[in-house]
Amino acid sequence: MKLLKKIDKYILYKFLSTFLFFILMMSVIICVIDYTQKIDDFVKNNAPTGQLLIYFSVTAPSFIVLLFPLFVFLSTIYYTSRLAYRTEIVAILSAGVSYSRFLKPFIIGGLILAGVNLLTNHYLTPKGNVIMNNFLRKYFFDKKVGTDGVHLKLTDSTYLYIGNFDFMGNTGNNFTYEKVIGTELKEKWIAHRIEYKEDSMQWVLGDVVEIQNDGIRETLIKSSSKTIDLNIIPDDLDLDKHIKMEMTTPELLRFINREKERGGDKITDFEVEYYRRSAQAFATFLLVIIGVSIASKKTRGGSGFHLAVGIAISALYVLTLQLTSTFSINSGLHPVMAVWIPNFIFMVLTIYLYRKRVR
Repeated sequence: MKLLKKIDKYILYKFLSTFLFFILMMSVIICVIDYTQKIDDFVKNNAPTGQLLIYFSVTAPSFIVLLFPLFVFLSTIYYTSRLAYRTEIVAILSAGVSYSRFLKPFIIGGLILAGVNLLTNHYLTPKGNVIMNNFLRKYFFDKKVGTDGVHLKLTDSTYLYIGNFDFMGNTGNNFTYEKVIGTELKEKWIAHRIEYKEDSMQWVLGDVVEIQNDGIRETLIKSSSKTIDLNIIPDDLDLDKHIKMEMTTPELLRFINREKERGGDKITDFEVEYYRRSAQAFATFLLVIIGVSIASKKTRGGSGFHLAVGIAISALYVLTLQLTSTFSINSGLHPVMAVWIPNFIFMVLTIYLYRKRVR
């Protein structure tokens, strides 16, 4: 028995080709809008035409992958609504095909698109984002100037603090380095100034006070200059949130674990991104089933009515995801819950709409 009959192949081909056409159309719109918003900065910073073309060649795919489930949803609604408007669905069901059997090509298409979304989210899109963000850092983003009050855990026993750091000159002040074994402070360095030397990849301290603690004996050493290898670079002092988009999933996981070991307290955004990549693919599949369930019934409003309903549901999904992500970052909601709560809500909606349509 064949896995796909002729009608299944027809529906699957038309469904996927509609999605591809929709993506191409959205790519043009995204590039035009993005260019319109950033043209002044590109001209002011003399962005080369060749690099602009490379930038836009990766910008559209990056935005499309970010909103991939919503584009799949709207293209599903549009194609299914067209089937319903031409009474093709009525003809299929009248021939004795059950509604569940009618869904088969859409389920296969949804699984294919979910798989594509998984691959692009975890591995392909981050590589394109590296090109896009490097271009934006050079010709659009404001330059990183400085940061205040940096606390870092370097190892299980070493900690550092920098009161203020200037990225333009790679210099800072009010530096403190501590080595703690158990509950005992073994070593402490205090420096009025600190500077990072890019050629040697080491840090130079100025006006240094070094305190060594050996039980009841404490030694104090003062020096005008001291070199120390902290195994960090200036960028580690202030996390650039854009870099989460540039890491493949294995790289992102290693980064999160490293920052946790250092005691970093600004990694929730990165954890949300890590879990979102898989949750989004699941949402893609759910939204295909929801789209078919909504649009497979012919209505007086036709495709326009179905698309309006689809846009409303899409807005609800984005709003819910944004709300839960904000709770995760600001109120301690676990990142897993933040990205999966919208999917749980829409899974209930999927079951309800499917059962209603079958009846």
